[in-house]
Amino acid sequence: MAQDSGTRTLISHAQLRRGRGRVVYWVALTVVVAVFTLVFLGPLYWMVTGALKSGQEIAQTPPSLFPKDPQPQNYIDAWNNLALAKLLFNTFYYAAGAVLFQLVFDTAAAYSLSKLRPIFGNAILGLMLATLMIPAMVLIVPQYVTVIDLPILHLNLLDSPFAIWLPLVANAFNIFLLKRFFDSIPEDLMSAALVDGASPLRTLWSIILPMSRPILGVVSIFAVTAVWKDFLWPKLVMPSPETRTVSVGIYAFSGGTPMNVVVAASVIAAIPTVIIFLIFQRNIMSGLTTGSLKG
Repeated sequence: MAQDSGTRTLISHAQLRRGRGRVVYWVALTVVVAVFTLVFLGPLYWMVTGALKSGQEIAQTPPSLFPKDPQPQNYIDAWNNLALAKLLFNTFYYAAGAVLFQLVFDTAAAYSLSKLRPIFGNAILGLMLATLMIPAMVLIVPQYVTVIDLPILHLNLLDSPFAIWLPLVANAFNIFLLKRFFDSIPEDLMSAALVDGASPLRTLWSIILPMSRPILGVVSIFAVTAVWKDFLWPKLVMPSPETRTVSVGIYAFSGGTPMNVVVAASVIAAIPTVIIFLIFQRNIMSGLTTGSLKG
Protein backbone atom coordinates (compact mmCIF):
# COMPACT_ATOMS: atom_id res chain seq x y z
CA MET A 1 0.00 0.00 0.00
CA ALA A 2 1.50 3.29 -1.12
CA GLN A 3 2.03 5.82 1.60
CA ASP A 4 0.91 9.39 1.09
CA SER A 5 3.97 11.67 0.91
CA GLY A 6 2.02 14.92 0.64
CA THR A 7 2.04 17.77 3.08
CA ARG A 8 0.61 17.14 6.52
CA THR A 9 -2.68 18.73 7.51
CA LEU A 10 -4.94 18.73 10.56
CA ILE A 11 -7.03 15.98 8.99
CA SER A 12 -5.28 12.93 7.51
CA HIS A 13 -6.07 11.69 4.01
CA ALA A 14 -7.28 8.41 5.50
CA GLN A 15 -9.94 10.24 7.52
CA LEU A 16 -10.99 12.26 4.47
CA ARG A 17 -11.53 9.08 2.50
CA ARG A 18 -14.04 7.80 5.06
CA GLY A 19 -17.68 8.63 4.55
CA ARG A 20 -18.27 10.65 7.72
CA GLY A 21 -14.93 12.44 7.59
CA ARG A 22 -15.52 13.49 3.98
CA VAL A 23 -18.97 14.87 4.80
CA VAL A 24 -17.74 16.82 7.83
CA TYR A 25 -14.83 18.22 5.84
CA TRP A 26 -16.93 19.47 2.93
CA VAL A 27 -19.63 20.88 5.20
CA ALA A 28 -17.07 22.80 7.25
CA LEU A 29 -15.29 24.03 4.11
CA THR A 30 -18.57 25.17 2.54
CA VAL A 31 -19.64 27.04 5.67
CA VAL A 32 -16.28 28.80 6.06
CA VAL A 33 -16.14 29.81 2.40
CA ALA A 34 -19.76 31.04 2.48
CA VAL A 35 -19.20 33.11 5.64
CA PHE A 36 -16.04 34.75 4.33
CA THR A 37 -17.72 35.40 0.97
CA LEU A 38 -20.59 37.20 2.70
CA VAL A 39 -18.20 39.20 4.88
CA PHE A 40 -16.16 40.42 1.92
CA LEU A 41 -18.82 40.72 -0.77
CA GLY A 42 -21.70 41.86 1.46
CA PRO A 43 -20.64 45.52 1.68
CA LEU A 44 -19.92 45.59 -2.07
CA TYR A 45 -23.34 44.15 -2.85
CA TRP A 46 -25.05 46.66 -0.55
CA MET A 47 -23.13 49.52 -2.18
CA VAL A 48 -23.96 48.50 -5.76
CA THR A 49 -27.64 47.78 -5.06
CA GLY A 50 -27.99 50.81 -2.77
CA ALA A 51 -26.94 53.06 -5.62
CA LEU A 52 -29.96 51.81 -7.58
CA LYS A 53 -32.49 52.52 -4.82
CA SER A 54 -34.53 55.63 -4.16
CA GLY A 55 -33.74 57.91 -1.26
CA GLN A 56 -36.62 56.53 0.82
CA GLU A 57 -35.77 52.90 0.10
CA ILE A 58 -32.10 53.20 0.97
CA ALA A 59 -33.00 54.82 4.32
CA GLN A 60 -35.70 52.34 5.34
CA THR A 61 -35.26 49.89 8.21
CA PRO A 62 -34.80 46.98 7.76
CA PRO A 63 -33.07 47.47 4.41
CA SER A 64 -34.35 45.69 1.32
CA LEU A 65 -32.16 43.09 -0.36
CA PHE A 66 -33.11 44.13 -3.90
CA PRO A 67 -34.11 47.54 -5.32
CA LYS A 68 -37.87 47.64 -5.77
CA ASP A 69 -37.61 50.20 -8.57
CA PRO A 70 -34.03 50.34 -9.91
CA GLN A 71 -32.90 53.86 -10.78
CA PRO A 72 -29.76 53.87 -12.98
CA GLN A 73 -30.17 57.64 -13.20
CA ASN A 74 -28.46 57.84 -9.80
CA TYR A 75 -25.13 57.06 -11.46
CA ILE A 76 -25.61 59.81 -14.03
CA ASP A 77 -26.58 62.28 -11.32
CA ALA A 78 -23.53 61.32 -9.28
CA TRP A 79 -21.22 61.77 -12.28
CA ASN A 80 -22.63 65.19 -13.14
CA ASN A 81 -23.48 66.68 -9.74
CA LEU A 82 -20.31 65.65 -7.92
CA ALA A 83 -17.92 66.49 -10.81
CA LEU A 84 -16.48 62.99 -10.66
CA ALA A 85 -14.57 63.44 -13.92
CA LYS A 86 -12.41 66.15 -12.36
CA LEU A 87 -12.00 64.25 -9.09
CA LEU A 88 -11.00 61.05 -10.86
CA PHE A 89 -8.51 62.94 -13.03
CA ASN A 90 -6.92 64.50 -9.94
CA THR A 91 -6.65 61.10 -8.26
CA PHE A 92 -5.17 59.46 -11.36
CA TYR A 93 -2.63 62.29 -11.58
CA TYR A 94 -1.59 61.94 -7.95
CA ALA A 95 -1.43 58.14 -8.27
CA ALA A 96 0.74 58.31 -11.40
CA GLY A 97 3.15 60.71 -9.69
CA ALA A 98 3.29 58.49 -6.62
CA VAL A 99 4.17 55.48 -8.77
CA LEU A 100 6.92 57.40 -10.58
CA PHE A 101 8.49 58.80 -7.42
CA GLN A 102 8.37 55.49 -5.56
CA LEU A 103 9.83 53.51 -8.46
CA VAL A 104 12.71 55.95 -8.81
CA PHE A 105 13.64 56.70 -5.20
CA ASP A 106 12.57 53.50 -3.42
CA THR A 107 14.27 51.38 -6.08
CA ALA A 108 17.46 53.42 -5.73
CA ALA A 109 17.39 53.08 -1.94
CA ALA A 110 16.73 49.33 -2.07
CA TYR A 111 19.45 48.78 -4.70
CA SER A 112 21.95 50.70 -2.62
CA LEU A 113 21.16 48.74 0.54
CA SER A 114 21.12 45.37 -1.24
CA LYS A 115 23.96 45.51 -3.77
CA LEU A 116 26.14 48.56 -3.03
CA ARG A 117 26.13 47.89 0.74
CA PRO A 118 27.02 51.34 2.11
CA ILE A 119 28.52 51.88 5.54
CA PHE A 120 25.87 51.50 8.27
CA GLY A 121 23.48 50.12 5.64
CA ASN A 122 21.98 47.59 8.05
CA ALA A 123 21.51 50.26 10.69
CA ILE A 124 19.77 52.51 8.17
CA LEU A 125 17.49 49.66 7.10
CA GLY A 126 16.71 48.90 10.73
CA LEU A 127 15.75 52.50 11.38
CA MET A 128 13.54 52.45 8.30
CA LEU A 129 11.77 49.31 9.44
CA ALA A 130 11.37 50.78 12.92
CA THR A 131 9.17 53.50 11.42
CA LEU A 132 6.64 50.78 10.55
CA MET A 133 5.99 50.44 14.28
CA ILE A 134 4.87 54.08 14.54
CA PRO A 135 1.10 54.57 14.06
CA ALA A 136 0.30 56.63 10.98
CA MET A 137 -1.87 59.04 12.98
CA VAL A 138 1.11 60.01 15.12
CA LEU A 139 2.95 61.26 12.02
CA ILE A 140 0.12 63.48 10.77
CA VAL A 141 1.09 66.59 12.75
CA PRO A 142 4.86 66.58 11.99
CA GLN A 143 4.17 65.81 8.33
CA TYR A 144 1.65 68.65 8.10
CA VAL A 145 4.08 71.08 9.76
CA THR A 146 6.72 70.02 7.24
CA VAL A 147 4.35 70.51 4.31
CA ILE A 148 3.28 74.03 5.25
CA ASP A 149 6.92 75.08 5.72
CA LEU A 150 9.33 72.82 3.86
CA PRO A 151 12.70 72.87 5.68
CA ILE A 152 15.60 74.75 4.04
CA LEU A 153 13.50 75.79 1.02
CA HIS A 154 10.69 77.28 3.16
CA LEU A 155 7.99 76.41 0.65
CA ASN A 156 4.28 75.94 1.33
CA LEU A 157 3.18 72.75 -0.42
CA LEU A 158 -0.55 72.98 0.32
CA ASP A 159 -2.60 72.31 -2.82
CA SER A 160 0.56 71.00 -4.47
CA PRO A 161 0.81 67.39 -5.64
CA PHE A 162 4.21 67.18 -3.93
CA ALA A 163 2.34 67.26 -0.62
CA ILE A 164 1.04 63.81 -1.53
CA TRP A 165 4.02 62.49 -3.46
CA LEU A 166 6.86 63.27 -1.05
CA PRO A 167 5.42 61.53 2.07
CA LEU A 168 4.65 58.44 -0.03
CA VAL A 169 8.26 58.19 -1.18
CA ALA A 170 9.43 57.51 2.38
CA ASN A 171 7.86 54.04 2.37
CA ALA A 172 9.91 51.61 4.43
CA PHE A 173 7.70 48.64 3.53
CA ASN A 174 8.21 49.06 -0.23
CA ILE A 175 11.95 49.59 0.22
CA PHE A 176 12.10 46.38 2.26
CA LEU A 177 10.15 44.45 -0.41
CA LEU A 178 12.46 45.70 -3.15
CA LYS A 179 15.59 44.98 -1.13
CA ARG A 180 14.49 41.41 -0.40
CA PHE A 181 13.89 40.83 -4.10
CA PHE A 182 17.25 42.37 -5.06
CA ASP A 183 18.93 40.15 -2.46
CA SER A 184 17.67 37.09 -4.33
CA ILE A 185 19.40 38.12 -7.57
CA PRO A 186 22.63 36.07 -7.87
CA GLU A 187 25.86 37.89 -7.19
CA ASP A 188 27.38 36.17 -10.23
CA LEU A 189 25.38 38.48 -12.47
CA MET A 190 26.71 41.50 -10.62
CA SER A 191 30.27 40.21 -10.88
CA ALA A 192 29.88 39.53 -14.60
CA ALA A 193 28.58 43.05 -15.17
CA LEU A 194 31.49 44.47 -13.20
CA VAL A 195 33.97 42.47 -15.30
CA ASP A 196 32.36 43.82 -18.47
CA GLY A 197 32.94 47.35 -17.21
CA ALA A 198 29.33 48.20 -16.32
CA SER A 199 28.86 50.94 -13.74
CA PRO A 200 26.46 50.39 -10.80
CA LEU A 201 23.85 52.57 -12.54
CA ARG A 202 24.24 50.63 -15.79
CA THR A 203 23.92 47.35 -13.88
CA LEU A 204 20.74 48.57 -12.24
CA TRP A 205 19.22 49.66 -15.54
CA SER A 206 20.27 46.72 -17.73
CA ILE A 207 20.21 43.77 -15.31
CA ILE A 208 18.37 44.44 -12.06
CA LEU A 209 15.30 46.30 -13.34
CA PRO A 210 14.43 43.88 -16.19
CA MET A 211 14.53 41.00 -13.70
CA SER A 212 12.49 42.92 -11.12
CA ARG A 213 9.32 43.54 -13.11
CA PRO A 214 7.08 41.46 -10.80
CA ILE A 215 8.06 43.32 -7.62
CA LEU A 216 8.04 46.68 -9.41
CA GLY A 217 4.48 45.91 -10.45
CA VAL A 218 3.55 45.15 -6.85
CA VAL A 219 5.06 48.43 -5.62
CA SER A 220 3.21 50.33 -8.36
CA ILE A 221 -0.12 48.79 -7.38
CA PHE A 222 0.50 49.54 -3.71
CA ALA A 223 1.25 53.17 -4.61
CA VAL A 224 -1.95 53.52 -6.64
CA THR A 225 -4.17 51.99 -3.96
CA ALA A 226 -2.52 54.09 -1.23
CA VAL A 227 -3.43 57.30 -3.05
CA TRP A 228 -6.88 56.07 -4.03
CA LYS A 229 -8.04 55.01 -0.59
CA ASP A 230 -6.39 57.75 1.48
CA PHE A 231 -8.76 60.34 2.92
CA LEU A 232 -7.38 62.24 5.91
CA TRP A 233 -4.05 63.35 4.44
CA PRO A 234 -5.46 64.62 1.09
CA LYS A 235 -8.20 66.41 3.01
CA LEU A 236 -5.57 68.27 5.04
CA VAL A 237 -3.14 69.19 2.27
CA MET A 238 -5.62 69.68 -0.61
CA PRO A 239 -8.15 72.17 0.77
CA SER A 240 -9.02 73.71 -2.61
CA PRO A 241 -12.00 72.18 -4.51
CA GLU A 242 -9.89 72.13 -7.67
CA THR A 243 -7.23 69.84 -6.18
CA ARG A 244 -9.34 67.35 -4.20
CA THR A 245 -9.08 63.61 -4.61
CA VAL A 246 -12.15 61.53 -5.32
CA SER A 247 -12.63 60.39 -1.71
CA VAL A 248 -12.36 63.94 -0.35
CA GLY A 249 -14.60 65.29 -3.10
CA ILE A 250 -17.37 62.78 -2.43
CA TYR A 251 -17.23 63.59 1.28
CA ALA A 252 -17.35 67.35 0.59
CA PHE A 253 -20.46 67.03 -1.58
CA SER A 254 -22.23 64.46 0.59
CA GLY A 255 -23.76 67.07 2.91
CA GLY A 256 -26.34 68.36 0.42
CA THR A 257 -26.56 65.30 -1.81
CA PRO A 258 -29.09 62.42 -1.50
CA MET A 259 -27.60 59.30 0.03
CA ASN A 260 -28.36 57.11 -2.99
CA VAL A 261 -26.42 59.50 -5.25
CA VAL A 262 -23.47 59.50 -2.81
CA VAL A 263 -23.47 55.69 -2.81
CA ALA A 264 -23.53 55.72 -6.63
CA ALA A 265 -20.51 58.04 -6.60
CA SER A 266 -18.72 55.64 -4.26
CA VAL A 267 -19.37 52.77 -6.68
CA ILE A 268 -17.93 54.75 -9.58
CA ALA A 269 -14.89 55.71 -7.49
CA ALA A 270 -14.27 52.06 -6.57
CA ILE A 271 -14.45 50.71 -10.13
CA PRO A 272 -10.87 51.68 -11.22
CA THR A 273 -9.19 49.95 -8.26
CA VAL A 274 -11.30 46.82 -8.72
CA ILE A 275 -10.35 46.70 -12.40
CA ILE A 276 -6.67 47.17 -11.57
CA PHE A 277 -6.82 44.33 -9.05
CA LEU A 278 -8.60 41.96 -11.44
CA ILE A 279 -6.09 42.67 -14.20
CA PHE A 280 -2.92 42.52 -12.10
CA GLN A 281 -3.81 40.03 -9.36
CA ARG A 282 -1.41 37.48 -10.86
CA ASN A 283 1.38 40.04 -10.82
CA ILE A 284 0.62 40.86 -7.19
CA MET A 285 0.86 37.24 -6.08
CA SER A 286 3.92 36.45 -8.19
CA GLY A 287 5.72 39.55 -6.99
CA LEU A 288 5.03 38.82 -3.33
CA THR A 289 5.89 35.11 -3.52
CA THR A 290 9.01 35.36 -5.67
CA GLY A 291 11.81 34.90 -3.18
CA SER A 292 14.67 33.36 -5.09
CA LEU A 293 16.17 33.09 -8.53
CA LYS A 294 18.23 30.26 -9.90
CA GLY A 295 21.28 31.27 -11.88
